[in-house]
Amino acid sequence: MSNRSIIIMVLVLVGATAYLLLKGDGNVDMGGEKHGAEAAHMEDAKKDAPAAPVAPAAAPAADAKK
Repeated sequence: MSNRSIIIMVLVLVGATAYLLLKGDGNVDMGGEKHGAEAAHMEDAKKDAPAAPVAPAAAPAADAKK
């Protein structure tokens, strides 16, 4: 790969990254896991989410060999 193609590829990637950051608001929270008042909205989301269906119990392996 020539130097010219590497430079073009880097410029395209920089341009795509800048476009995505500007288009996506650039408002990314890199703070990690939240606790306390900052995480209060997560508890509300868990309450509003439907419960997961319960899967039927699998047969024991000993019964499957018979």
